[in-house]
Amino acid sequence: MRSYCRALPVIALLFACASLHALDRQSTADYHARRVALANKLNGGIAILFAAPEPLLDFMPYRQDEDFYYLTGWNEPGAALLIEAPQPEQGTHPARAYREVMFLPTRNLRMELYTGVKLDAATPNAPQVAGVDEVKSMSDLATTLNQLAAGNRFIMRSIWSEPDTEQAKALMQWTATTLGIDSAPPFADVRTPVHQLRETKDTGELALLHKASDASVQAQFAMMKSVHPGQKERTVAGIILEKLMENGCERPSYAPIVGSGEKSTELHYSENSQTMQAGDVVVVDAAGEYSMYASDITRTVPVSGHFTARQREIYDIVLGAQRAAMEGFVAGKSRLNDPQHKYPDSLDTIAFNYMNAHGKDLHGEPLGKYFIHGIGHSVGINVHDPYDYTQPIRKGMVFTIEPGIYIPEEKIGVRIEDVFYADPDGKLVDLTEAIPKDADAVEKAMRK
Repeated sequence: MRSYCRALPVIALLFACASLHALDRQSTADYHARRVALANKLNGGIAILFAAPEPLLDFMPYRQDEDFYYLTGWNEPGAALLIEAPQPEQGTHPARAYREVMFLPTRNLRMELYTGVKLDAATPNAPQVAGVDEVKSMSDLATTLNQLAAGNRFIMRSIWSEPDTEQAKALMQWTATTLGIDSAPPFADVRTPVHQLRETKDTGELALLHKASDASVQAQFAMMKSVHPGQKERTVAGIILEKLMENGCERPSYAPIVGSGEKSTELHYSENSQTMQAGDVVVVDAAGEYSMYASDITRTVPVSGHFTARQREIYDIVLGAQRAAMEGFVAGKSRLNDPQHKYPDSLDTIAFNYMNAHGKDLHGEPLGKYFIHGIGHSVGINVHDPYDYTQPIRKGMVFTIEPGIYIPEEKIGVRIEDVFYADPDGKLVDLTEAIPKDADAVEKAMRK
């Protein structure tokens, strides 16, 4: 019995390490640098973030809160992170150094029979395993905040957290009670500065985005080989999901869209319930998430293996619009997600103008009006990573360029979507270029 008890800390450490490395985790230094960068945006305040809770049903996979994961790389529920910004001496208040603490929940030994051993504050080397300076029990969070407030009540005016989460509300209310305050102090939304940091990607993030894109490319190749008349859209979606998992993805980035015939003209058709018919095209918008980082690819292929003359005409116009947008991109100047074409130099406007100049519908009208969505979006931990689209795309950002034309009258929908990185020189790097998009190359890939 004694030897078993002595072994428990070692077993706990091993299980914690295994849990952490279920995903490809960046270096501890990367996450620490992000936390320091956030501290520098807090105006001397304190940030408190919470991990995502356990899913309600056991068949629902756990996905960490994106901002929490960005700052910690921690992939377990029930945790909290506190960051104290450094503060110079102010009157009677002494200077405060930078501090970071992760709070971990009390272990449930019975549940660990099912889930495996979890890390807690008592685990030897817990800070090194968690990758933070200090680890405490979750029960110490309110006490820690109370101690900070006791030393300087002004700190209660400088709390940053997530205003709409029950954990943050409860913490603020309990802290107010312990301090004898009538109501919980207001706190700023910490997601604002975190999202600003997430806009540009570091080297480690790019590596994960490449892996997500590489796996997604393989899934799109598998899709092209599987499409044929009589094939179920849902079967194609299943083939894509299998290939994503085979290549290391933990989940799709979003529900796969496999829309054939008239459904190719519905942007977010997700029933995938039809049987594909000869002579139609199918729009397949599907990609995977690798270690929390997403890809986003769309290809349009002919169900019969060959485009009709009209399908190819529309396809080539969409491809030409994408290439025009790529050629027109200027880092620090070009905007995207501008479907109203408010900016003459936006990639949306460039693609829209190309469509209008290169084709007509059955009534002789320009095709630009059939381009009914924004041309792209930021990509990262979320397939639609947060970004202020009134601002131009900067160096270091990752985003999509995805023009499309959707003509219900002709049962032709075409979208071509790739993920791009604006490198330090401002040049576009196509992370998904390995999957063909020239019409001849698409047809050839389907025959292999």
